[in-house]
Amino acid sequence: MSGQDLPGEPPSLAAIDRHARTVIARLPAAFRAHLGDVVLIVEEEADEETLASLGIEHPLDLSGVYHGRPVGEKSVFESGAVPDRIHLYRQSILAEWCETGVRLDDLVAHVTIHEIGHHFGLSDDDMHALEDAVAD
Repeated sequence: MSGQDLPGEPPSLAAIDRHARTVIARLPAAFRAHLGDVVLIVEEEADEETLASLGIEHPLDLSGVYHGRPVGEKSVFESGAVPDRIHLYRQSILAEWCETGVRLDDLVAHVTIHEIGHHFGLSDDDMHALEDAVAD
């Protein structure tokens, strides 16, 4: 086996991660410059603590989440803080992919950019414009 996804197999955590990192690499340089310390984590599904903190009952109802403080709210005097994190949840993304028929890379791009948008404090319109900017 080469480590690649087999035909007919659901995309792996690594495949979702690759799609998300491709999206990040396509962002305009001004955005990428402020993402250096943000950690991208792809997991099967959100944990109970995350779901409870967001008031979400079922893990398939959450495809991604940003943990951190938006860039405009950070202070140079902060130190020792946990790095900002973007979590993507494979099971939710796969469920939405199956339900909607949207291309997987487009769906991962949408979720990734939405969470990046939270990092920058962007509006929904700004997030959509950024998503259009990275589309192939």
